Formats: sequence, C-alpha cells, structure tokens
Amino acid sequence: MKKIVSLFKRDYEGTRLVYDEVVEGAEWVIEGEGTPTPKWDGTSCLIQDGVLYKRYDAKKGKNPPEGFVSAQDPDPITGHWPGWLAVDAHKPDDKWHWEAWDHLLATTSPEEREGTYELIGPKVQGNPYKLNQHQLIRHGDPLFVVWETEPPRDFEGLKLWLGEHKVEGIVWHHPDGRMVKIKRRDFGYKWPE
Repeated sequence: MKKIVSLFKRDYEGTRLVYDEVVEGAEWVIEGEGTPTPKWDGTSCLIQDGVLYKRYDAKKGKNPPEGFVSAQDPDPITGHWPGWLAVDAHKPDDKWHWEAWDHLLATTSPEEREGTYELIGPKVQGNPYKLNQHQLIRHGDPLFVVWETEPPRDFEGLKLWLGEHKVEGIVWHHPDGRMVKIKRRDFGYKWPE
C-alpha cells in the first residue's frame, strides 16, 4: 500500500497545517467521487498470500532490514520509503499483531482476508478506541462507525465537521483503488481527544 495523499496542501514552512488548495490528483474527492470511511489510528498491516505483514518505513538515510517488501519508491522529497515486513511469531514486538491475527483467523475465511488492515487495540497508539482486545480492521470498511451525515468535501466544511466528530480522520476510496485522506490534526485539532 502506497502512502496515501492528503486532500489539501500543507504549509511545510510554517504551521504544518493544511490550507485551502487541493493536492494534485485528489480533485476527484472534491468532485464527489469515492466513498468516505474512517481513518483508523493504529498501525497498518497487509495480508498477502496468507502472510501477515506489518508496515515499515525506511526513513531517509536508513537501509531497510532483510525481508523488506517495498510498497513504492522512496519519496524524493521526504526520503520516506514505505513497505512491509513479515510479522514474526517469535518476536515479542509482534505479539499484538498475532493476537489480532488469531481473532481474524477465527472469524473469516482465507479468501476474505487478503488486503490491507489497521491494527488497533489496548497496546496500539494509546488505544483511543478503548478496546479490550487487539483487532485488524480492514481499510475501507465502515465497520463500527455510523455517521449521521456524510462528511463534506470542501475545506471549510471538513474543518467544521472534523472539529465536531470524534474520529482521527477520513479516507476516501475511489472504485479504481485510489485513496485520499484528511486528518483532524491537519486542521490543528487534537487527536486523540
């Protein structure tokens, strides 16, 4: 899974917040295309060919470890190089991944599992969802969230909407696979609350 582009451009030289100018390639969101889903605050995972992978970002100047599977070329500006590492049942750092994996194995068929997920739970990102068990939530799945109204798609509307809703952000999924995101923090709101 490639790094998801933001809907609006960011002031990298000053506030680091977004401003009312759409990122090139994200115009389809403003035009009403794609389905909005929650942006989950966890850690990204991939299930491919029945293998569970965790996200690994080889930051600028670092060589990725052995077994690294690149998700895209390194970013020429930031140097970030996102990819995946297979989760290892023998590594203590991966035990929460395995707890969630066991739950997924018990509740889904092999054909249903392929794709990208977010690992959330008691030991991930401060557990903003107050969960008692680690879970893998499929990206693009609106599970657990029922919005009274669909989020707006304009700058001011989104700023207001995100200020009023307890969600990390929104990811729009286009039918052709493209994705665009926006987060509460992009507008200066605190997360988690």
